[in-house]
Amino acid sequence: MDDDALRHMFAGLRGEERRVRRPPPDGRGGLLLAEGARVVDRCRQAGHHLRALLVSTGYSGPLPSPAVPTLVLDPEEIQRLTGFGAMREMLGAFDRPPDPVAADVLPGARRALVLEGVMNPSNVGTIIRSATALGVDATLIGPGSADPFGRRALRTSMGAALVHPWAITADPVADLRAAGFAVLALTPEADATPLPRALAARAGGRVALALGSEGPGLSPGMLDAADARVTIRMASGVDSLNVAAAAAVACWLLAQPGPAE
Repeated sequence: MDDDALRHMFAGLRGEERRVRRPPPDGRGGLLLAEGARVVDRCRQAGHHLRALLVSTGYSGPLPSPAVPTLVLDPEEIQRLTGFGAMREMLGAFDRPPDPVAADVLPGARRALVLEGVMNPSNVGTIIRSATALGVDATLIGPGSADPFGRRALRTSMGAALVHPWAITADPVADLRAAGFAVLALTPEADATPLPRALAARAGGRVALALGSEGPGLSPGMLDAADARVTIRMASGVDSLNVAAAAAVACWLLAQPGPAE
């Protein structure tokens, strides 16, 4: 692959991110963009095929493989070519694998997250990183949420989205019900049950915790469909946490073993 072909591959990526949040409906095709040498390395370790590299002239470390087509540009050229405001030292273009479905990730899970309307890719990446680190078994990516394999989400998760079981689903509650999960909806509502109490009441059972968008939170439909509305108690004068921070607290509580486990 010559430099012109590489430039064509990496051109206008920011615009593509804005226009296309997901791969085609069959779940195949498109690029998996790994930003940063560490995330590129983790993609390769996960077995994904590296098609090409875009590398900054400021990078002095080793390249993943001399056989991979590589375009080296200065940071300003990279910004003009890709449209990204800033980029780490390296961008790897991998073949994107098929998206998992709920039936791929739920059978062996006992603790799960559901994301509904979490549009910020950095929040999605941070949530998946917390879920992976704190032992949550799976995450369902519901309607309106950012793609875990998007560049920013994958970068923020530090590659955790490559190993954490997740699936995109149009109807997460139906999928969870079919797998025998109770669904708890996280909300700042004052009359909601404190999360530790709700989890203790379901010790030994399969539990999924639903988290909503930064502003409006979970939809009325999700709140109504849940088995219980739960909350993380705040100090006086504070109504809520950032969704990624709330998810980290919730993941720790969710992953604690109950008396029957």
